[in-house]
Amino acid sequence: MEISITKTQASTIDQVDFENIVFGKVYADHMYRSDFKEGSYSSGRITPFEPIRVSPGNATLHYGQSVFEGMKAYRMQDGKIGIFRPDQNFKRINRSAERMCIPQLTEEHFMRALTTLIDLDRDWVPSAPGTSLYVRPFIFATDEYIGIRPSSNYSFMIFTCPVGKYYSEPVKVQIETKFSRAVEGGTGYAKAAGNYGGSLYPAKLAQEKGINQLVWTDAKTHSYIEESGTMNVAFIINDTLITPPAGDTILRGITRDSVLTLAKDMGIKVEERRVSVAEIVEAAKANQIQEAFGMGTAATIAPIKSITHEDVAYTLSEVKGWKHAPALLDRLDGIKYGKYEDPYGWMYKI
Repeated sequence: MEISITKTQASTIDQVDFENIVFGKVYADHMYRSDFKEGSYSSGRITPFEPIRVSPGNATLHYGQSVFEGMKAYRMQDGKIGIFRPDQNFKRINRSAERMCIPQLTEEHFMRALTTLIDLDRDWVPSAPGTSLYVRPFIFATDEYIGIRPSSNYSFMIFTCPVGKYYSEPVKVQIETKFSRAVEGGTGYAKAAGNYGGSLYPAKLAQEKGINQLVWTDAKTHSYIEESGTMNVAFIINDTLITPPAGDTILRGITRDSVLTLAKDMGIKVEERRVSVAEIVEAAKANQIQEAFGMGTAATIAPIKSITHEDVAYTLSEVKGWKHAPALLDRLDGIKYGKYEDPYGWMYKI
């Protein structure tokens, strides 16, 4: 697959304060695009990062036929750039694409586009502790047609942005028992744009009360924990890591999978099972939740400092006294930055 490259004539890298990066607001110099027409994706092209033009009749704007991924590249200790588990992002974007009637990508196309773009903008990969290059691949419908049917044409694009921490402090979460994120048979397992659009209103209501994120529950009874708005969730009770299983309504998080693998290899007992709201509330009341945290690409491992349920907030112990989450974060980050050996083959170096 040939990729044409048009380099920017006016890089903005010198305008960036890499020691103080606001997550998701600073973009690297270039972007990738490949268009799906007449049954296949075209040879890709890399151009300067710039706005894209779409018709007011664009199918995605009206019917939400769009999927995306989130991944990160790191500046490793040996000076190379490492992408964390891109093979899993490739598999997941295709699962999402299938659910949304979007043509799937070949692994060669995905990886060639990804590595060529990151290699071109490798100077944008920051080196400060806790920083990385966030990578956003996405596919969206491009038909100019007002009618409810799958589009015939699509664009696959990738852009990148240097980022710091998504959460600078431990987060406050609220167990949501009114609104729902996903239902069985729906699109909850896919990274479809509409999943996130529909979650904004209940999240806004919680944020007005000082809550950072919602913890979603099952849509039928609101009796079981599912996931949070930007991450999967885990609880440490009796030195056991407990987390709901990924499935029809819960995103199969790549960070989640990595954390569970590390936990098992570090001797931490792991239980992937249904987690009831009642169990978590009772454990919180009895001060039996030793630790609670989110797991996601943007958040990495985000400590949870309080859990609110029916307007009652339960404060957890001080994060500085925690044992498991800090150890898991250290091991995970150590692999990403090349500080520790990578026995799993997770880092794809370019």
